[in-house]
Amino acid sequence: MAKAIPVDKAVVREVRDNCLCFATQKAARALARRFDRLFAGLGITNGQYSMMMAVSGIGAPKALDLADFLAMDQATVTAALKKLSGRKLVSIRKDKDDGRARRVSLTSKGRALLARAVPLWRAAHAEIERELPQGDPEMLRRGLRHVSSELRPR
Repeated sequence: MAKAIPVDKAVVREVRDNCLCFATQKAARALARRFDRLFAGLGITNGQYSMMMAVSGIGAPKALDLADFLAMDQATVTAALKKLSGRKLVSIRKDKDDGRARRVSLTSKGRALLARAVPLWRAAHAEIERELPQGDPEMLRRGLRHVSSELRPR
């Protein structure tokens, strides 16, 4: 077992300045707030935008597959889908082959909302990419994809 280390100011600074998890969480919260403000005029959050985009891209996925794709727990996905369904942005129906499973698809209202959101996302995303140091957003995307696929609990 590793020897316990007292958590003093130097250790706190070490974690603050070097911890990838801390930095990623902090950046994710800042990006989430930025996109929440962007989508507020459309009445959706960044999480709802991402979920609707995933539903659209996967094509009527099972809720469990959607949770897996988004790396979210099923209860969180179910609650989010309930809100979207209540607003008639997605439809949820039983899977024809498995009565326990639920399939999710965008409604015409959901597709129309996404169509309005995409230009906003593109403009904001381009701005964020220009703000990145080193000017290489693709390197950041590759690194994040690698970490999310390699370290994902199985």
